Order: sequence, then structure tokens, then C-alpha cells
Amino acid sequence: MPDATADRTPEPAPDHGRAGDLDQLARAAYRLSAADARLRGRATRTPGALSLTHARALRALADQGPLPVGRLAAATETTGAATTQLVNGLVAAGYVSRERPPGDKRSVLVTLTEEGRRRHEERQAVLLDALRDSLTQHDSAALAAAADVLGRLAEIYDLL
Repeated sequence: MPDATADRTPEPAPDHGRAGDLDQLARAAYRLSAADARLRGRATRTPGALSLTHARALRALADQGPLPVGRLAAATETTGAATTQLVNGLVAAGYVSRERPPGDKRSVLVTLTEEGRRRHEERQAVLLDALRDSLTQHDSAALAAAADVLGRLAEIYDLL
């Protein structure tokens, strides 16, 4: 397994112009995608590990409250079928439950359990601590620019 810390602090790039800068960004995006794949692998092998999709689902439920599967799919940016599998795994872990709203026999709401809320809060704290520790040299403007670039990369990925 490659050393994840090796790519943490990139060396200053030689000035190759805009094409070189964009190539460096593309390479960083590939590394991020590879790190996500490793995280998904750990989530399938390690009890209690959460993939980014799991974490997005827990966050959506913590922020918005109980959601029907379709709205949870939209919040996690996954398909309905993938969300059903995701919910099955989260139910098995004890992080969410399925509940029928009173008077509606066709709908199912996915609800965060106390254990799920605890796990979400724990994960958020670890993430925020890691971001704070790893990105101390970046000011608010740099972080806003990074968030913008990541958002635009997501849009590009959707076009590929």
C-alpha cells in the first residue's frame, strides 16, 4: 500500500505554464480519486469504517432529519438503487432505521439513530481536526478557491 503521506505536501511545481498547472491539478484529482477508492475499500472490509458516501448520508440525515430514499439519493448524489444498498448497510451497522410515516403505507423514511448521530459527530470531528491540522498554511481565500476548484472538478467528472 502506498504511503498516503507522500502526496500530502507537494513540492513547488516548476513553472510549466498554464498547461503544466492544469496537468498538475489533473494528477492531484487522480490521487484524490485513488484515495477515495482506498477509503471505500476500507469501508467494506473494516467494521465501523465509513466511506465518503456513508458519511454524506449521515451528514444529510443529521442536517435535514428523516428523508425518503429518493431525497437521500439526491442529497448523497447517488442513484436510488445505490442509495437502497447504502441504507441497507447503514441499517445493518445500526446507524439508521427505516420508518413508515403515520398514515402512509407506501413511503419509507430513513432516520438517523442515536448511534448514527454519534458516529456522524465523531467522523465530522476527525475530519475537521484533520483539515485544520493539514491546511494551517492556507488562508480563507485559498480554502475558498480550493472549494471552488473541487466543485468544478465534480462538474467536469459528471461530463466525462
